[in-house]
Amino acid sequence: MTPRPGGERTVVVRGGAVIDGTGAEPRPDHVVVVRDGRIDWIGPAAEAPHVSGPHEEVDAAGGTVLPGFVDAHVHMTMPAGGMNPADLLDQPPHFGYYAAIPVLRDTLDAGVTSVRDLAGLDMAVQKAVDDGIVAGPRTTIAYRALGPTGGHGDFRTCCGFDSGTAMGPGGAISMLTDGVDEALRNTREAMRKGAGVIKVMASGGVWSPRDTPWHDGLNVEEMTVVVREAAAHGVPVAAHAQSARSIRNALTAGVTSVEHGYEIDAEGIELMLDRGAFLVPTLSTATTPPDPAKSADYAVAKKLRLQEHLGENISAAIAAGVRVALGTDSGICPHGRNLRELALLVDHGMSPMGAVLAGTRDAAELLGVADQVGTLEPGKRADLVVCEGDPLSDITLPGDPANIRAVLKDGRAHKGAALARTGNEPTAGATR
Repeated sequence: MTPRPGGERTVVVRGGAVIDGTGAEPRPDHVVVVRDGRIDWIGPAAEAPHVSGPHEEVDAAGGTVLPGFVDAHVHMTMPAGGMNPADLLDQPPHFGYYAAIPVLRDTLDAGVTSVRDLAGLDMAVQKAVDDGIVAGPRTTIAYRALGPTGGHGDFRTCCGFDSGTAMGPGGAISMLTDGVDEALRNTREAMRKGAGVIKVMASGGVWSPRDTPWHDGLNVEEMTVVVREAAAHGVPVAAHAQSARSIRNALTAGVTSVEHGYEIDAEGIELMLDRGAFLVPTLSTATTPPDPAKSADYAVAKKLRLQEHLGENISAAIAAGVRVALGTDSGICPHGRNLRELALLVDHGMSPMGAVLAGTRDAAELLGVADQVGTLEPGKRADLVVCEGDPLSDITLPGDPANIRAVLKDGRAHKGAALARTGNEPTAGATR
């Protein structure tokens, strides 16, 4: 392999089985060669090119090499385990920027190299990660969610305290949106602030104090305006939708993905299949029992009611063939445990390979970055993880960050020691 000018960085990953994220069966004892942050070659060890010059090596023996995972629903600035307004009273302005630093690092160390933050992060954090100031996954941001007065996203309590202002580093995580004029204006404002996805609140939610998941959020007309304006800029729309009616409303408006979808019914499933929309079921949050010590009483009651039938509803959607992308709602559930979602998807009817694809290829497609990440193919960004053992035999393995032996993002090892090499050692295969 002849070095290119300009101080190219070369990394070789050897010895593991490869699951490349395309749906192909695992391939044992494969080698991945990374040059300048991109996958340059992938194939059997016996055919691997000789790599000359200084480079680094990652030993994947006994493990599995997979694409870096994508979590399509996170909230990096939210405190995991509950959002009791009383706990936010003394949080100083902009504290969220600093609180996000360890969360970003833990998420990357868990094997997630790309995320979609659906309200909370802004361009400042995104740029800090992109510029290498802070370690973390590359991020698509919604900036702030669009929701109605008194609905999900309106976190004002009866006395007027707005706990939402403490959840986003720049203040607030939502923009109150009432009527089609405000829907149009706020969509444009979110995109001006760097949103690569627009989030709309189609239903009420668990954590907002003045609504329930069975209340409608934005109406069909408001969401239709959002979808049309966002589409004119090539930006998808994600809908927080928990009740069956809100799911149908969001799909009628033309959203790209339904977030949560806990009470999806047969009509909603049919609409999703007809429109090719994605379901992001956030089972990590859905199946976690509410903690009364960390959560407001109203949130506990709403979540317990939601959990009564969500398992059978999500399983029915999966069985019907609805497109699923992995998302956790981390921030509501603990950060840095994102890949526990894989086992939950399997518990609800997906095959282990299907769950892996939901967290790699399919989630990358939802984010609009499938040409860059989500599969291990020459020319794509060198985002990959090395997991101990075989996750197709035991899908719980990736869910424990201790089993994520190495994480590479853009060809740089963020976890797992890469062994420095002089480039003089012979390797199998012909020189390239």
